[in-house]
Amino acid sequence: MSVQVVAVTGAASGIGRATVELFAGRGAKVVAVDVAKRGLDDLAAGHDGVVPLVGDVSAEETNAELAALAVREFGRLDAVVLNAGIGGAGPLESPGAIERFERILAVNVRGVVLGIRAVLPALRASGGGSIVVTSSVSGLHGDPGTWAYNVSKAAVINLVRAAAIDYAVENIRVNAIAPGGTATPLTAGVIAHPALGPAVTERIPQRRWAEPREQAEVIWFLTSPAASYITGVTVPVDGGLTANSGLLLPPAVPGGEPR
Repeated sequence: MSVQVVAVTGAASGIGRATVELFAGRGAKVVAVDVAKRGLDDLAAGHDGVVPLVGDVSAEETNAELAALAVREFGRLDAVVLNAGIGGAGPLESPGAIERFERILAVNVRGVVLGIRAVLPALRASGGGSIVVTSSVSGLHGDPGTWAYNVSKAAVINLVRAAAIDYAVENIRVNAIAPGGTATPLTAGVIAHPALGPAVTERIPQRRWAEPREQAEVIWFLTSPAASYITGVTVPVDGGLTANSGLLLPPAVPGGEPR
């Protein structure tokens, strides 16, 4: 198999950065996209075959350049990881709620729509390929105080289903991951919180938060030939969190402390 060419959005930190590092470490060529120039420059300096692109995924121009840059630098595009996203919290009736909602939708939903639309010609030219979207367990269930984020992540799950159906005949697969609690800069404050951190951890059957690389490994699988007959699915990568109804906390490991 020839060297894989992949584009990753939200590449400067968290799951996106881990994904770039994993793919580059396994010999792939990567177009890394983010609004954070410093993080992208660090990635490009530390990994051969990583080309940075500074841009906002809610802009059509950024997505068009993502696809064009991959073809210009590496001759083709095989896989795309649409990972960029932002959070947001606050009551629906609070001041500024609608403005925050619109910005969350612009990045988390519009950015994915524009990304899929922009890369289709390049994937067709490669004879097909894989698109992986980062959703969230928050797109599968509701969370208190984060209605706008919940809406955005649920929207992309159904977008993945619809796009997978539309493009399956062209050998273009579209899937998503739904990360649970993952130790990233975005969640560092929750993890460190003396009350909230342990409370969230207690609800995860594996009793720990994921490392970003664990999410990246599932993304790698979904872009690989091993997943050639998988399309239109959302894979929870959550330590068993969504397996629980939520009525009761998971029991402790029999015979001792959780491992």
